[in-house]
Amino acid sequence: MDLKLTRETAYDLVVEKIGENNLLKHILAVEAGMRRLAEYFGEDVEYWGLIGLIHDLDYNETNKNAARHSYVTEEWLAEYDLPDDLWYAIHAHPGHVPCKSRLDWALYTVDPTTGFLVACALMHPQKKLAVLDADFMIRRFKEKRFAAGATRENMAACSNLGLELEQFLLLVRDGMMSISDRLGL
Repeated sequence: MDLKLTRETAYDLVVEKIGENNLLKHILAVEAGMRRLAEYFGEDVEYWGLIGLIHDLDYNETNKNAARHSYVTEEWLAEYDLPDDLWYAIHAHPGHVPCKSRLDWALYTVDPTTGFLVACALMHPQKKLAVLDADFMIRRFKEKRFAAGATRENMAACSNLGLELEQFLLLVRDGMMSISDRLGL
């Protein structure tokens, strides 16, 4: 009998496997960004959020073996009744399979964007997500050495969602603002 993976169970697993640290903040930021995009597109907010929440569950286990990243998570969660499109999106986010659906592109683009937005907020004198406007974010986006780990190509792939970069950044920022206290931003 397959079990249903609730948000609460997923969160407990993330804390168990990841711990309370900056990676947990990243995971929660991706969850929030995915929820905001789901809301914008009229998709299932809980489902998209769950995908964001578990997308890096195995990171501590696989960070020295990128080829296994996301596949270990699938092994760990085999007892749950999780659909194929969830696994496909999670495998697409690190580039193991090509993005095909809106869900795939959302996770692929949101993942690096959260780190970029955290860097933007930390660079701003007020150190808050709420003060980041589109102009500030776009100027930082054009600075290739700023938040260099946030792959610009992945972020710009938001065009595959039918979104302009400015609109996409604002949507993800708004999602992250919904948990700004948790992120300390």
